[in-house]
Amino acid sequence: MTYNFKLIYPEDMPAMSVRDLLRKLLFPRKWQHLLRTKKQVTVNGHYRYFNQLVKANDEVCFKLDFVDSQQQSYPASGHFPQIIFEDSNVLVINKRKGQKTHPNLFETDTALNDCATYLGQSPYIVHRLDMLTGGLLLVAKNPAVVPILNRQLTQKIFHREYLAQVNLNAALPDHGTISFPIGKDPDDQRKRMVRSNGLKATTHYQILKKENEIALIKLQLETGRTHQIRVHLAAIGCPIVGDPLYNPDYKEGQDLQLTAYQMSFIEPFSFKKQTIRLF
Repeated sequence: MTYNFKLIYPEDMPAMSVRDLLRKLLFPRKWQHLLRTKKQVTVNGHYRYFNQLVKANDEVCFKLDFVDSQQQSYPASGHFPQIIFEDSNVLVINKRKGQKTHPNLFETDTALNDCATYLGQSPYIVHRLDMLTGGLLLVAKNPAVVPILNRQLTQKIFHREYLAQVNLNAALPDHGTISFPIGKDPDDQRKRMVRSNGLKATTHYQILKKENEIALIKLQLETGRTHQIRVHLAAIGCPIVGDPLYNPDYKEGQDLQLTAYQMSFIEPFSFKKQTIRLF
């Protein structure tokens, strides 16, 4: 399969070499090498050496005929997702609470199965939301954009923000950072816990509103550990309302009050920042 992408170099950016441009666009090193040896990056219709400059309004084209993906295919569910944003490369949906992001074994009722129904083909996974968490989920339409978006995640360019209603710990400052390491709970395979030998995890928070003993909190992740927000908030005495695993006051039938409400990323193969809000 061949994927073709075009970039008009922005007027407000200084000239840079083809090599630096590919680095800036987060092309994997292997792709940079192949584009050079195959001469499949052109500027204004002609191959340009990697030390030559790209300038304002130049048309840069990339031909990628070496992209492969080992990802499994996702059969269609027969149900359409709620689409919040779409362009030629990505889809952002509002995943409902209680729905898995992707299937295990023979499941066909997950968010990615719904995306397969809409797209008429299997989507490509970029990140995940916990089953009980609702909100914005970004899905790739082709495998060429996946490595770019993965690099945005690791380099903290792709930002995700959440809203949570919590049982308020009165001593909690109005804003701060939680940085407890997180690992598996040896007594319950469903759960994670704060533990000294766990993986590094960092969550920034800000209290937006307080009412009685409930607070609305905005959160931003630096890392993406399983159940990170849920574990971190419980660890500081502010478990999320409706959390069946980490809130001792959970009441049967409650929804987890955690929503991925905003994300921002750079559109792959461009310099355009996209910020998407659920409400």
